[in-house]
Formats: sequence, C-alpha cells, structure tokens
Amino acid sequence: QVQLVESGGGLVQAGGSLRLSCVASGSTFSINGMGWYRQAPGKQRELVAVVTRGGNTNYVDSVKGRFTISGDNAMNTVYLQMNSLKLEDTAVYFCYAVTNKGSTYWGQGTQVTVSS
Repeated sequence: QVQLVESGGGLVQAGGSLRLSCVASGSTFSINGMGWYRQAPGKQRELVAVVTRGGNTNYVDSVKGRFTISGDNAMNTVYLQMNSLKLEDTAVYFCYAVTNKGSTYWGQGTQVTVSS
C-alpha cells in the first residue's frame, strides 16, 4: 500500500508560479514512477507529467517548457514546478504512483486556480 499526500495548490495570477508537492508513504520501495494528472471542470482527467525511478520524465505538450517534474531517488517525494501559468491550467491536480506490481495509487487532489 502507498499513501500520497499533496500540497501546494492555490490561487495565482496568470503568468505566476506554483510548486506542488506529493509525499509518498508506505511501500515506497515498490514505486516505479510518480506523476501528476489534472482534471478541469467538464473535462477528462489528463496526464500532465511523470517521472520514473530512473529519472526519466515526460510531459503533456501543453505544459512543456513551463512545468518541471522532479523527484528524489527513493520515490518518497515528487514535485511539480509550474511556471508561466495560464488560465487553462486551472484544474484539480492529482498525484499518482505506479508500483512494480502495476498498482496505481492516488492522492486526494489539490486545486490550482489561475486568474486573469
């Protein structure tokens, strides 16, 4: 079992920055990768960024060059640095972790609101 707790969401003006954090506990040794999804009102949940235990990262095109995902080697904590935020980045952001057995765990979500 893995437990995930997110923090760092909030209200920010367009062009501003926020950093999301996700702390994992429990069987963190089993985590192969962690990342962030987001879900805006009326839209499907979409993958934003992912980082593997080996340090490989991947991003949805809409955030490339603006967001940076990072994590420690132990897969205990993952961060999402969000710069140059846009109105369309407004969403609930969910941290997730995938284990070496293919199980997926989710955090409770944190709201990010970008205002004009």
